[in-house]
Amino acid sequence: MDVTTLSPLAVGLGLFGMLASLALLIGFAYRGWTVLLLAPFAAMLAAAISGEPILAHWTQTFMISAARFLAQFFPLFLLGALFGKLMEDSGSVKAIASYMTDKLGAHRAILAVVMGGALVTYGGVSLFVAFFVIAPMATALFQAANIPRRLMPAAIALGTSTFTMSALPGTPAIQNAIPMPFFGTTPFSAPGLGIIASIVMAGFGLWWLSLQQSRARAANEGFDGSNAAAAPTAKPAADSSLVRERATVSQSFDPGEIGHGHVSEDQPSFGVAITPLVLVVLTNFVMNVIVLPRLDADYLADARWGETSLAAVGGVWGVCVALTVAIVALILLNRRRLPALRETIDAGANASVLPVLSVGSLVGYGAVIAALPAFALVREWVLGIGGGPLVSLAVATNLLAALTGSASGGLTIALDALGSTYLQLAGQYGIDPALLHRVAVISSGTLDSLPHNGAVVTLLAVCGSTHRESYRDIVIVGILGALLALVVVIVLGTLVGSF
Repeated sequence: MDVTTLSPLAVGLGLFGMLASLALLIGFAYRGWTVLLLAPFAAMLAAAISGEPILAHWTQTFMISAARFLAQFFPLFLLGALFGKLMEDSGSVKAIASYMTDKLGAHRAILAVVMGGALVTYGGVSLFVAFFVIAPMATALFQAANIPRRLMPAAIALGTSTFTMSALPGTPAIQNAIPMPFFGTTPFSAPGLGIIASIVMAGFGLWWLSLQQSRARAANEGFDGSNAAAAPTAKPAADSSLVRERATVSQSFDPGEIGHGHVSEDQPSFGVAITPLVLVVLTNFVMNVIVLPRLDADYLADARWGETSLAAVGGVWGVCVALTVAIVALILLNRRRLPALRETIDAGANASVLPVLSVGSLVGYGAVIAALPAFALVREWVLGIGGGPLVSLAVATNLLAALTGSASGGLTIALDALGSTYLQLAGQYGIDPALLHRVAVISSGTLDSLPHNGAVVTLLAVCGSTHRESYRDIVIVGILGALLALVVVIVLGTLVGSF
C-alpha cells in the first residue's frame, strides 16, 4: 500500500503504533522479560493499532522472517557456541589468558587484559565465555598493579567487544556474517579499512585507559580493597535470570550453560591452545579467498536450492567450515582434557538455542514494523539523511542497534528493511558492496552498548562492578572509540573507495 493513499489519521496511528510497540519492547526487555514473547506481542500491537491483519502478520510476516534468519544463521550460532564451550572446558582460553599475564605482567595489566580478550574473541570464542575467563585474570592483574577495579570492565570490553567484533577482517563474529547474504560479501570485506578502524578503536581505547590509570595514581586511588577478595566468577552472573535474558538478546551464547560440562584443570600449552584460533582465521581466509571463488555453484540457481547464488551463501559457508575444522582440531588436540566431552558438546549446542531464537524474534518484530504502510515515512526519512548512502546506513543501523540493545538484532532489522535499497544505491553511486558491509558491521557495534545491552549488564556483573562506577569508561572505549573509527571509515571510503 502506498503511504500517499493513507489518510493523515491512518499515518498517525501507524507511527504511534510503531513507537508504542517499541517502547513496550524496550521497557519490558530492560526489566528482564523474555523477548521470545515480547517481540511478537509488540509486533502484533503495532499491527493492530495500524489497522493491519494481526494473525496474518504473525504467521506470514513475523514467523517467516524469523525462520529465514534461523535458516541463514543458526549454523553459525550453533558452531560458534560449541567452539567457545570446547575452548573453555579444554582450558584453552584460560591457558591463553595465563600466557598473556605471564608475558606482559602486572606492569602492563591493561594491555594484557585487552590483548588476551582480543586474541580469544578474534579466534572465534564467544564473548561471554571470554568474559568469564578473562575477568579473574583481570582481577589478579589489576590488584597486583593497584589499578582501580572500576577500569576493569572497560579494559575487557575494549579487547572483546570492539575491533574484534566489527572491524578486524575475517572475524567470525555473527555481526560480521549478517551482511553477507544481503550484499554478497565475505568476512574479509574492505580489509584495509577494517584494519584502520581496528587501530583507531584499540589505540583510542588504550590511550583513554592509560590516561585514567595515570589520573587514578595521581589521586592515590588504588584497587578497591573492600572487594579485593571478591574475585568474580561465572556462576553468580550466569545464574541471574535478568542477566541471562538480556545477554541472550545481545550475543550468541546463553550464560546459563557456562556452568555445565567440565572445565579441565590441566591447561594445554599456549601453542596447543592457540592452534584452533589460528585455524579459524586461516581456514576462513582460504575458503573465502581461494576455494569458494573457484567453486562451480551454478546449481544453486535451481528451485531445489532456493534459487540463490554462491555470493549470497558463500560467506556463511566459509565461516561454517572454518569453525568445524577448528572444533575437530580442538577435540583431537585436547581429548584427554575433555573427559566429559558429551556434556561439553551438549552445553555448547544448548547455549546457541536461546540466543538465536531471541534474535530471530527481534528480526520478526522488525519485519512486521517494516511491512506496515506508515513505515514508508521512516524509510524516506532514513534515506533522506544527508551525506549519502554510507551515512544513512550508519545512522539507521546505529539507531536500531541502540533501541534493541543488540548489535546482531539491530543490524538484521536494518538490512531486512533497507538492505536491497542500499545495494541499489551502491550501484547508482559506484559504492563497493564490501564498503557497505564494513560500515554496517561497525555501525552495529557502537550504540548497541547502551546501559540495557546484555553484554554490558553481564560484564559488570562478572566484574563485580556497577553502571555508576564503570559505565562511563565503557562508553568512551566501546561507543566513542567505535564511532570515531566509523567516521574514519566513512570518510576514507567516500574519498578513495573500498580497500
